[in-house]
Amino acid sequence: MVSSSMDTTSDKRASSMLAPNPGKATILALGHAFPQQLVMQDYVVDGFMKNTNCDDPELKEKLTRLCKTTTVRTRYVVMSDEILKNYPELAQEGLPTMNQRLDISNAAVTQMATEASLSCVRSWGGALSSITHLVYVSSSEARFPGGDLHLARALGLSPDVRRVMLAFTGCSGGVAGLRVAKGLAESCPGARVLLATSETTIVGFRPPSPDRPYDLVGVALFGDGAGAAVIGTDPAPAERPLFELHSALQRFLPDTERTIEGRLTEEGIKFQLGRELPHIIEAHVEDFCQKLMKERQSGEDADGGGPEPMSYGDMFWAVHPGGPAILTKMEGRLGLGADKLRASRCALRDFGNASSNTIVYVLENMVEDTRRRRLLAADDGGEDCEWGLILAFGPGITFEGILARNLQATARASAQL
Repeated sequence: MVSSSMDTTSDKRASSMLAPNPGKATILALGHAFPQQLVMQDYVVDGFMKNTNCDDPELKEKLTRLCKTTTVRTRYVVMSDEILKNYPELAQEGLPTMNQRLDISNAAVTQMATEASLSCVRSWGGALSSITHLVYVSSSEARFPGGDLHLARALGLSPDVRRVMLAFTGCSGGVAGLRVAKGLAESCPGARVLLATSETTIVGFRPPSPDRPYDLVGVALFGDGAGAAVIGTDPAPAERPLFELHSALQRFLPDTERTIEGRLTEEGIKFQLGRELPHIIEAHVEDFCQKLMKERQSGEDADGGGPEPMSYGDMFWAVHPGGPAILTKMEGRLGLGADKLRASRCALRDFGNASSNTIVYVLENMVEDTRRRRLLAADDGGEDCEWGLILAFGPGITFEGILARNLQATARASAQL
């Protein structure tokens, strides 16, 4: 039983949470879902080599090395022994299997997106009938009608719900979805936008080959799952906003479209990342962040002044963990402390790179860190910064970013816009 004195302390802290700015989109709830197959990284190599009937010692050695460098410990995947038993051709080289893959993935992403959405709506506390817009993100399916309609039907949303689908946006899709949801919420007062992301690696599963060395990176790094968020402006008293989405920015880097590349073939999606990706992100990330940070400086007070400039150390960082090298390069370029990307590294450790979903897991980690510190009434060395950036990088190369406020952070001296 929690003591009454602790209840009083919690109430005081709840009242000190930051208030959102009128008309600005806020994340009102988050949710996730995963397939049943939990994969321990220590068993990936033997399991994959067995499932694909591969006995090449060089490929096995390379996969072993990659699995150690990804920093991933656990992942969830749709692929299972039962699927391979029913579709043994998926583990054979050169067979046309796109139809089979889509049969599996189309159903799987809808199921995971449905479960994540329901979890998110329960956390929000509202009703599905209050959802006015649906933004659905996936790079793991291809069908008409699209997954947005299948998800709307599975959830029992109104036939009048306004739907948007973002397809093949890859790892930047989750932040792109937040950007689109932000625009919808702010342009339609009273709207409640459900964002759902859902991904599976089934479409790219194939036997290893010396001619496709990058395939092993995917085996060692990527995972499956779904994420969800409810976004709206001007929260009602019963709603508890988590983050305010202050401003959003998208940028593509010319002449980098081959760095992250995927192609639909009769054998599934053939996908690869250029080794130069971490270096490209490192070279351009600071300029992108600076432009986003200036959005806070655009508002001026009545006396002509404005908010104090932010430093990187004064901000929280919710970064899509595309891989450990990308996070390390960012830390070095921006001079970030070791704790700044903790939420991203923990998401990578627990779920791997789950493409568009992963930013949801990062934000959930940040929320839990804040709640834990409030409950314990202690500082464990971490910091709840009010302002921060939500970032992801995807095909294009495309940078997606949102300047945000952590509304769960304890109110400080810094002024609102």
